[in-house]
Amino acid sequence: MFQLLFLVIFSEMAVIMVLSFKTPLRKLTLMVLDRVKRGRGPLMVKTVAATIAVVMISSVYSMMMIQKRWIDDGSANPTEQILMVKHLLEATLMGGVLFLALMIDRLHHYIRELRIRRKSMEAIKKQGPEDGKSSGSEKVKALEGEVTTLQAKLKQLESDLETKTKEMDAAEANAVALRKQSEGFLLEYDRLLEENQNLRNQLESLEQSPSRSGNKKNT
Repeated sequence: MFQLLFLVIFSEMAVIMVLSFKTPLRKLTLMVLDRVKRGRGPLMVKTVAATIAVVMISSVYSMMMIQKRWIDDGSANPTEQILMVKHLLEATLMGGVLFLALMIDRLHHYIRELRIRRKSMEAIKKQGPEDGKSSGSEKVKALEGEVTTLQAKLKQLESDLETKTKEMDAAEANAVALRKQSEGFLLEYDRLLEENQNLRNQLESLEQSPSRSGNKKNT
């Protein structure tokens, strides 16, 4: 499951990078997104997103229950620590998938709106004087203002994406560190169990030795 989530995240990041720069792949990606948003595409995307959100909420709830048990018991066993790390990584990855999907949707929307505005501006500029120079210039200025606003929103989205990507990398590194620590605790727990069993075996052998010597004296 983790491999699939990582694959989806890297694919979404690649799509965002393609949409951020004007390349031949950008037009192809926009065409694919346009087709996805037609027909039953939006319903399928919403269904998948809702499923991921439900699973993410379930992981968060499991984390809360494990933490509650830690508080009640006053200690944490290695198995629960491993489960905690697993749920934390799942929730982080699924949250990243949903966030990047939202970023792709917003980028596609703003890029499409930007293209429509530019085409409208070009059409207005190509119109002759008979349409009125004053009204045409006012429309051009209004459209230019809208284009500037959309460009500012696009830059803000790119900045938010970079911030969230850094936060996801930090969370993934923290999850990996917690998993390694939990594995160390589990190994230490197994070693203590083995030492405990050895001590019990030695104690049983010591208890059996006096009884055997007493039986020999009686005979």
